[in-house]
Amino acid sequence: MANEMQILNPYDGSVIATVRESSEQDVRDAVGRAVAAAPVMAALPAYQRSAILDKAATLIEAQADDLARLMARESGKPLKYARGEVSRGVETFRFAADEASRLHGETVPLDAARGGVGKFGYYIRVPVGVVAAITPFNFPLNLVGHKVAPAVAAGCPIVLKPAPATPLTTLRLQEIMREAGLPDGGMEVVIGGADVGEWMTTDPRVAMITFTGSPGVARAISRNAGLRRLTLELGGNAATIVAEDANVDHAISRNVMGGFAYSGQTCISVQRIYVHTSRYDEFKHKYAVAVQALTLGDPLDESTDIGPVINDTAAERIQAWVAEAVRDGARLLVGGNGQGRMVRPTVLENVEERMKVMCEEVFGPVVSLVPYDAFEQALAAVDESPYGLQAGVYTRDLDKVMRATQRLNVGGVIINDVPTFRVDQMPYGGNKNSGVGREGPRYAIEDMTTLRLVVINTGV
Repeated sequence: MANEMQILNPYDGSVIATVRESSEQDVRDAVGRAVAAAPVMAALPAYQRSAILDKAATLIEAQADDLARLMARESGKPLKYARGEVSRGVETFRFAADEASRLHGETVPLDAARGGVGKFGYYIRVPVGVVAAITPFNFPLNLVGHKVAPAVAAGCPIVLKPAPATPLTTLRLQEIMREAGLPDGGMEVVIGGADVGEWMTTDPRVAMITFTGSPGVARAISRNAGLRRLTLELGGNAATIVAEDANVDHAISRNVMGGFAYSGQTCISVQRIYVHTSRYDEFKHKYAVAVQALTLGDPLDESTDIGPVINDTAAERIQAWVAEAVRDGARLLVGGNGQGRMVRPTVLENVEERMKVMCEEVFGPVVSLVPYDAFEQALAAVDESPYGLQAGVYTRDLDKVMRATQRLNVGGVIINDVPTFRVDQMPYGGNKNSGVGREGPRYAIEDMTTLRLVVINTGV
């Protein structure tokens, strides 16, 4: 008999739903249905793939309030941010619909080589095959959409494993995709933990693996992947640099959002802020006041800014890292305590680079402030991290802009905004331990398709 999993509300621990955990045979069967759907998906004309995605976007938009409330309940995300995620999800599917209708190849000038004279060449993009996807808990609609929508646009069936804590939004999206006209087997969902992920990613019928999560799990997936396509969107400990000429009030407002939206549980959440010494005291005071004004509470309450972290294990780890930093000399400016999964927004100073809150990914509502004297010093500190997802730089100085852009080994340098900035058509991803490949429908589709060259000998 199959095991059942209880899906709990992180805020009050209540049972939202019970779902069936996938067995190994369930996973094999799901991959099998995707394999059977592969030729059907590949044969869909571009206008039809585009129409399916556009209808899915319309259905998501029509169910916006229900989806937002479902996400708030299963993930603990405050309703205001859940609504924002639904809006982004609609855009993600619309962007993918647009890309499906303009997927193309190009001609190749074969006669540029002597041996190519008399031959005409071009290439087309064809679906890579069955895509296996694993998604995290923190964006249960939009990050799932960033796997599903490009796969459909590319003509690939997808087998997707959502995070065990947040499968309900994914199951609702599966219903939406069916209603939108996706062929049977075009989107399969398997539910469970690491064993389910391993069964899926080791299945030889899978042509590509796309994963969003931690570097540790990514390494295990990489070992399993072998000679297959692989994209990895991993963690970060994002930094913002505030230069002496920065608009400090704007930087404070955005870095409060960037550090504490959804309790810091995003991979581009602001974790480190380097402030020029001439503006440090001003920034510190105003930032502390703004953070203290945030409202903790029930995610379903419209006034809530900060809800719970996803589970007790996460809360205990975050609190332990903060306590360890304080023992080692860090100074608490705000927060540093909490009850259960309700971790208070925390701001630290007098930190050192070796502290976990600085050099690892907190994935919680913790931000450290660091003064600096020279811009190059701040750039070096940002780049010292083993992660390289995105970084923010506040300055009006074009020279500093160019130096940051050239120096920082990150996937995105965001000028006069936080590294938490993301819109869903942009190329998104990181370097170093932050991943391999890029998301955003256009860029994901490139990974989910392969080139097929055609050479015509015109002289025969």
